[in-house]
Amino acid sequence: MTAPPTIVARAARREDAEAIARIYNQGIEDRIATFETEPRTTAEIERLLDDRLGRYPAIVVERDAKVVAWASAGSYRARPCYDPIAEHSVYVERGHRGSGVGRIALEALCVEAERLGLLKLVSRIFPENVASLALHRKVGFREVGTYYRHGKLDGQWRDCVIVEKLLGDAAGA
Repeated sequence: MTAPPTIVARAARREDAEAIARIYNQGIEDRIATFETEPRTTAEIERLLDDRLGRYPAIVVERDAKVVAWASAGSYRARPCYDPIAEHSVYVERGHRGSGVGRIALEALCVEAERLGLLKLVSRIFPENVASLALHRKVGFREVGTYYRHGKLDGQWRDCVIVEKLLGDAAGA
């Protein structure tokens, strides 16, 4: 009899940067999760983690001690009135999509964002990314609207569905 996998969500560390870059680069290659087109390096992810440390959460999910998903939040806008709002992303390694690790990552991100005093998480999701839209609905995000022709990817206009989740005092108001 095989033991069930051990799944752990935890704060991302610098030593996770290589795995995070690998998973993020899969999302870039798939052309369904981001407008980014250039692969990320481990060093770039290390800098991203360093820059957000203590202010914005970054979470990884390990399955049997291997990072298979990650989620992070970062600055939404520079104006002080937007300080408690963060933009977020969640990515899952191809072989683990649909296994529930994305939900674990996103739920842990919400908990940690609230602990850090953030009051809202927002994101933009391609309408074709039905798995991400479904995931966000399951975790309590609402669809606010759609940005039409929000940007071009590979020369083609892409729309983005805007999602948000209220946290902390904002959720209870």
